[in-house]
Amino acid sequence: MQRENLSMLCDFYELTMCNGYFKNGFYKRTTYFDVFFRSVPDGGGFAISAGLQQVIDYIEQLHFDEQDIAYLRSKKLFDESFLDYLRHFRFTGDIYAVPEGTPVFPNEPAMTVRATAIEAQMIETFVLLALNHQSLIATKANRIVRAAQGRTVLEFGARRAQGADGAVVGARAAYIGGCSGTSCTLTDELYGVPAGGTMAHSWIQMFDSEYEAFKTYCELYPHSVTLLVDTYNTLKSGVPNAIRAFREVLTPLGITDCAIRLDSGDISYLSKKARRMLDEAGFPGCRIVASNSLDEYLVRDLVLQGAQIDLFGVGERLITSRSAPVFGGVYKLVAVEHEDGVILPKIKVSDNISKITNPHFKKVYRLFDRESGKALADELCIYDETIPEGKPHTIFDPNATWKTKTLTDFTVRELLIPVFLNGRRVYDSPQIDQIRTYCLEQVDLLWDEVKRFENPHTYYVDLSRRLWEVKQRLLEESKHQ
Repeated sequence: MQRENLSMLCDFYELTMCNGYFKNGFYKRTTYFDVFFRSVPDGGGFAISAGLQQVIDYIEQLHFDEQDIAYLRSKKLFDESFLDYLRHFRFTGDIYAVPEGTPVFPNEPAMTVRATAIEAQMIETFVLLALNHQSLIATKANRIVRAAQGRTVLEFGARRAQGADGAVVGARAAYIGGCSGTSCTLTDELYGVPAGGTMAHSWIQMFDSEYEAFKTYCELYPHSVTLLVDTYNTLKSGVPNAIRAFREVLTPLGITDCAIRLDSGDISYLSKKARRMLDEAGFPGCRIVASNSLDEYLVRDLVLQGAQIDLFGVGERLITSRSAPVFGGVYKLVAVEHEDGVILPKIKVSDNISKITNPHFKKVYRLFDRESGKALADELCIYDETIPEGKPHTIFDPNATWKTKTLTDFTVRELLIPVFLNGRRVYDSPQIDQIRTYCLEQVDLLWDEVKRFENPHTYYVDLSRRLWEVKQRLLEESKHQ
């Protein structure tokens, strides 16, 4: 049985480090950690942040019970005073995060944790697990939804997901990314994501004839009929039998809302033939649903080929993000606060330039063109910096400081908002429908060049000059470590 309290869902080294912090007094130090990622899955231009609600639930339930304490004692590694500390453990820090559904870009914080060393370290694994998984699926879903160009996309992947939690919260993330519903009933019950479905081939095989299976289904569910027409022969029997069942059961009831589903074969060809047959039979409003190992590229190709598809059901390639199954979010220390309140920035240096971190407690601003409303750039600033509107503002590429651009007519929004302050939740989570709508609205604020599937324009994520100077100083100092 799954435990509500997931305190022990952490990497073991988090616990050994925390024991060490406790014994040497570091646990009293206030630390700052950023959660960010280094590259967009599938070579895309942006990602969609998701999973914050699960982090909130985790933080609110986080504690260690006697079963946990006994297990840790059995490892013979942990100081007894540390175990006693864990008995009374509660998260008392601050968390700032971008709202779920926000487009995010590499190397900018999607979440910042300000907490004592033990508290911040203890939550690392779950925070990354929740944000990495759901951001991955939300990003993939948004790509598929954009490929469908206004046609409905449903998430159909529960039976191919990576475990029960992958199916349930994965469907939630897919909805945030733009899918209109899911096949996963539990996701509907828990999160309000609309669940629905059609039938399996086994339903049709249970009857003596395909027509009898269709007719019975129409009689049972006249207001939500979608008939699977490829069990035997799509064009010779499936579509004709569906038309017959519609005509004999639905037409006398005055019902015109119905659909057929194609799950195999040449979907483009079959959909065009089926569309003509349905129209000629007097069912122009009958929708055609397509499924069968779809992804954004296949969906895009079907649309370009003029396939007569009204709704796409996407399964394994969405719920597992099969083409890019890992979202590389990381959790890195960026500052330590001294007892006098002075914040000391920290940096991680690597021979791999992409792994050098951006130090300090930061704010993230998004700048929008006032005339078009489109996002122009994000700027990472030190926590006490502001970007006033109405005044010219110069941004520069931190990788090429000679490249500057001065903005004059723009608006600014701070992306990281308080979620927890002093351990108390201060953020009211929106309803899932509101998150989905917000996501689609924010994606619309990106330029089309950023949204390309192939070779997207690199969106500008810049450092303020002050932050850039701090980073350069720390890099110089690191040479003498």
